[in-house]
Amino acid sequence: MKFKYITILLLPNDSTNVKQFRIPRFFLYMFLFFIPLIAAYVFWVIGDYKDVKAKVPEIASLQKQNEQQKVQLTYLGQRIERINQKMSELNEFDRKLKIMTNLEEGSGQGPFIGVGGSEPMMLASNSYVNEPVKEMVLSMHQSLDVLNEDIITGDQVKHKLFQYLEDQKVLLSSTPSIWPTKGWLSSRFGYRISPFTQRKEMHKGLDISTRLNTPIVAPADGIIIKNGWNGSFGKMISIRHGNGYITKYAHLNKILVKKGQAVKRGDKLGLVGQTGRSTGPHLHYEVHLKGVPVNPLRYIVG
Repeated sequence: MKFKYITILLLPNDSTNVKQFRIPRFFLYMFLFFIPLIAAYVFWVIGDYKDVKAKVPEIASLQKQNEQQKVQLTYLGQRIERINQKMSELNEFDRKLKIMTNLEEGSGQGPFIGVGGSEPMMLASNSYVNEPVKEMVLSMHQSLDVLNEDIITGDQVKHKLFQYLEDQKVLLSSTPSIWPTKGWLSSRFGYRISPFTQRKEMHKGLDISTRLNTPIVAPADGIIIKNGWNGSFGKMISIRHGNGYITKYAHLNKILVKKGQAVKRGDKLGLVGQTGRSTGPHLHYEVHLKGVPVNPLRYIVG
């Protein structure tokens, strides 16, 4: 095939050295055809570059926000982990407290149920760093749900434990557990030979010998139900403590409380004497449980 040619002349400024090129006319047409396509592509590339360049600050801002969110979520994960650790410590304290108060249940059943803790792997802060944000948030929500259940359960346990301790506090406060006066035992609880009849008799309390007018104190909280003269007991006081306990104090020289008066452990009741049938200054002290005389030494702790 014979091509038609086009001659191109290059004329320098001095016009002394003319350069001449001959190219097929077909190439010229092809060149003219591709120039608009190339120009369009170049303009498209330039435009796309400008768009990308314009979005660079926004992308950088989003990346910065993403990093900040990761830092915040990691910090939140660490806080959850610390809360879970604290709850584990509190649960251990509860367990020890229940052992001390004889409430530990080996079967794990009953009102004092065990309290668990969130899944350790779920709360490990290092695991959050490599997770997508959505999975991180989901994991932390799950952890918070578990912690919330633990808190609710723990609150119920502590309420019941508190109620138990309150009941025990009332029981302890109403149990006659200290010496009613200072002195020495001249006669114990149980059968003895009567110093008056020389016959065997049941001695229903303790005789505490001491100096005249030695103070007598309440060994537990209660209400004065009797005070005054009572035959061979002389001047006497009776206290109802609750939970079936009643204490009696005989041969007093002076009574310092009134009937119906509320007293606390350690409050002064009267002074030691030798009124009624007595061989000398002493306090006759009785403890009754549900109407039955019991040995006061069983309850005195110091």
